[in-house]
Amino acid sequence: MGYWNTRGLRGSGLEEMVNITNELYRQKNLGVVQKIPTPIKPITIDKEKRVITLAYFEQKSTVDYVGVIQGIAICFDAKETSKNFLPINNIHKHQIDFMKDFKKQGGEAFLVVYFKKHEEYFFIDITTLDTYYENAVRGGKKSIAYDLFDRNYLIPIEGGRYIHYLKTLQKYLNEA
Repeated sequence: MGYWNTRGLRGSGLEEMVNITNELYRQKNLGVVQKIPTPIKPITIDKEKRVITLAYFEQKSTVDYVGVIQGIAICFDAKETSKNFLPINNIHKHQIDFMKDFKKQGGEAFLVVYFKKHEEYFFIDITTLDTYYENAVRGGKKSIAYDLFDRNYLIPIEGGRYIHYLKTLQKYLNEA
């Protein structure tokens, strides 16, 4: 794994669990979801270790994952926090805009949020997320408190390592 002079690899534990889950979904023929790499430009490379030691992001990334689950196009970002809230500044305008556009095209867009303190994962749809985001932009709260996450959209963990977001997505779609 590369070294970064930024806060770049935050949440990599969560992403690894999502990647394992996505591979299981593919194996069970439930869907195909891929991690979207963030385009980087290497500046310094340790040729002996074959490791990038300094790089910068070439362009803004959209979301972490894009795919199709049982015929439904999905996109989502994985966010992790060690606090009792999700800071809005962890979510970027270009990500919100991409997810809203994705939803307008008939897909489903959401976040998978991991609260380390509580060891719980939540699903939050783009419409709800956008409400919190726009409120923050207008001077409101700059975070979403843990207690505000809907417990109906708690994502179950199965087998100790699978973040079964498909089950929670299905629940959300059934209620929509």
